[in-house]
Amino acid sequence: MAVTINAETCIGCGACIDTCPTEALEMKDDKAVVIVDKCVDCGACLDSCPVEAITL
Repeated sequence: MAVTINAETCIGCGACIDTCPTEALEMKDDKAVVIVDKCVDCGACLDSCPVEAITL
């Protein structure tokens, strides 16, 4: 199971993109989205989100 990003809360800052060690996050329509096949649930992106839009 991959992390979840709340699209309504996400401000599209991209901070999580740079912290993901498996490159499992990308921007789509100015919001971060998870590439489920690459996400390993490590949680590295959780603390990088300034609006807490990411949950495990």
